[in-house]
Amino acid sequence: MTNPLLKGLRPTHPGEILREDVLPALGISKSKAASDLRISRQQLYDILGEKKPVTPQMAHRIGKLTGTSPELWAAMQMRYDLATQVPEELDLIPAREAA
Repeated sequence: MTNPLLKGLRPTHPGEILREDVLPALGISKSKAASDLRISRQQLYDILGEKKPVTPQMAHRIGKLTGTSPELWAAMQMRYDLATQVPEELDLIPAREAA
């Protein structure tokens, strides 16, 4: 069941949450976050800029840095991907039910 209040809103990329909420709350710069995550600044900037996904490996790194679970970050990415990567021909695929 879909929440009608959320209808029409675009899904949130986990990079946006990291950029807008988490890093400011932690009080660390993007450069420091990249260093702490043991990744290049460009890798982090691509995630924060919503150009790259949070991979399972990155979910582990972000979870460790933020004191959250990797499942949280992976689930956010999965929800984003499912909402934004719908195949064009989906309506042409029949829905079958087991007998």
